[in-house]
Amino acid sequence: MKGHRVILFIIVYTFINITAFAQFSKYIIRFKEKNNSPYSLSNPLQYLSAKALQRRANQNISIDSTDLPVNTSYIQSVLNTGAVTLLNRSKWLNAVVIQTSDAAALNAINNLSFVKSSNPIALRIGNTQPINKFDEVLPPLLRTGNTEGANDYYNYGTAVGQIQITNGQFLHNIGLRGQTMTMSLLDGGFFGYQTNTAFDSARNNNQFLGTWDFVANEISVNEDNAHGMNCLSEICANWPGTLVGTAPKANFWLFRTEDVATEQPIEEYNWASGAEYADSVGTDIISSSLGYNTFDNAVFNHTYADMNGNTTPCSIAADLAAKKGILVVNSAGNSGNNSWKYIIAPADGDSVFAIGATNTSGTIAGFSSFGPSSDGQVKPNVVTAGQNIIVAGTNSQPATSSGTSFSCPNMAGLSACLWQGFPEYNNMKIIDAIQKSADKYNTPDDHYGYGIPNMKTAFGILLTDFATSSASVNNCSTTLTWTSKDLSKMKYEIERKLPGELIYTKIADVNGQGTSLAIHNYQYDDAIANSAAGTISYRIKQIIDTATATLTGVYVDTADVSLVNACAAEDKIIAYPNPADKHLTLSVTTKDAISKLSITVYDITGKMIYQSIQSKAAGKALFYIPVAKLLAGEYIIALLNDKKKIGTARFIKQ
Repeated sequence: MKGHRVILFIIVYTFINITAFAQFSKYIIRFKEKNNSPYSLSNPLQYLSAKALQRRANQNISIDSTDLPVNTSYIQSVLNTGAVTLLNRSKWLNAVVIQTSDAAALNAINNLSFVKSSNPIALRIGNTQPINKFDEVLPPLLRTGNTEGANDYYNYGTAVGQIQITNGQFLHNIGLRGQTMTMSLLDGGFFGYQTNTAFDSARNNNQFLGTWDFVANEISVNEDNAHGMNCLSEICANWPGTLVGTAPKANFWLFRTEDVATEQPIEEYNWASGAEYADSVGTDIISSSLGYNTFDNAVFNHTYADMNGNTTPCSIAADLAAKKGILVVNSAGNSGNNSWKYIIAPADGDSVFAIGATNTSGTIAGFSSFGPSSDGQVKPNVVTAGQNIIVAGTNSQPATSSGTSFSCPNMAGLSACLWQGFPEYNNMKIIDAIQKSADKYNTPDDHYGYGIPNMKTAFGILLTDFATSSASVNNCSTTLTWTSKDLSKMKYEIERKLPGELIYTKIADVNGQGTSLAIHNYQYDDAIANSAAGTISYRIKQIIDTATATLTGVYVDTADVSLVNACAAEDKIIAYPNPADKHLTLSVTTKDAISKLSITVYDITGKMIYQSIQSKAAGKALFYIPVAKLLAGEYIIALLNDKKKIGTARFIKQ
């Protein structure tokens, strides 16, 4: 990519003469439709994995014609026209990429009734000059200061700032480390990933599910450019004390779609083919540190007006991937310091999560591409660490590099961990929560987008949306039930507001349960005493981080009940002041009204000193007892409801 290598292919609708095709060797052939396809929408297991179908089912996504493979008879007809080699196919774009130098074959292809168009997308090899698309990777900078939090699950080493900037360690600490999530990386190669120390854990745990090279049409991607390996380390590395990625327990597909030696439109179509493959194998998240705006042949160059999410082939494919339920994360681009300065495709896709770069202190990197997209979308969506950050080097040693190439996988891994905790939600819900958690959400701008996310806040946003509660009352007892997600290191604080009260009061603590984040149901019974009739309101505060230094709670839900009748307190007798001199007040609280309340005072020998018969309503009543003439000493007050004992109280006469 130029600068950060952001690659997009622009569809060239300008007529290019067949005679001018001599300089080209690869073409995109688009078809008009998929009529008479041997594949059926009713049997999607022919072309989609069970995991891909489950993703669609989870998100209520229907199978449609874009899911159908390209018609095989059309492909064969194209190949039958002459010396033509099939390179790739794209069912989403309903096209094939071919290689040929046979002008007669091209003429024949254009005359096929089902062919919509044919356009060149790559120069002959001899017409190109090798370029350096990716940023230089250097030995790591010396860093000082804390390298890990005292209570963090991982030892992040000197790379700790790369995850702390977004509070990503919170997700790891509650067990969300990418387990169950499948990610696909599209890049220019993954040199040495099969032996690099950074990926020992992933290899030992069989987290690499498969690979494909869409440039060379082969399975291996281990011997190609190292850029993809550097990006992979931001997600996958488990290198205690040196570098721990943002989703080190996820599973990975590695796809080479980028030809690092050139910059040609075919790479956009490779990107589309890679995204389709990722979809078919059941990928949850695509991380792509690629982008496109200019090419070796300027006739193919994109304009800023093309950055509208609907023009370039890779942006069209990226939005289609999102439509299939994949969370597509793409680097915003490294053009901030040059004349272009804007984001590049496919970061312009309206459903693409475009990531800009800052340093670990949160200051925007000068190279990070600007927004908005040409149709006015906030871009980049968010930003995170991508300047002077630690990556895995080719020699199994840490290295330092910069680019939105690295902020992208950083955020892609965190998105995977967050989504792991809330599989009930779709890709766009996860993006929305992350954006809302960012520090500039209410005032986005063209550099930071919505700003730097806080993954603990994003977790709380989704938790609040997920949790439910209800309450019911029977006589003077309320039953509060709720459902949320937690584990034993979390807890709940139950707060209540009685009729007539203006503020909530905490009435109980309830501990979370389990060693891993899971759905749990709870019930709390609240005895109502000394309350007037009216509405009782409850709210549930979930403490998601109980550590003193980072204590964090979110109100996950509220519930109200209507109290039809007043509720008295439990029977209670209080004598005051105690000791007493001239006056003694007796506070008597009972649930029920008493028509014949006997109040009797005895001295310590059991001799009756005073008696009074009173009546009272339910609740609290005050009675005054004459004590001025009593001798100094201890006395007992006995209360009876007719002949049934209510209780006693003691006082001392001074």
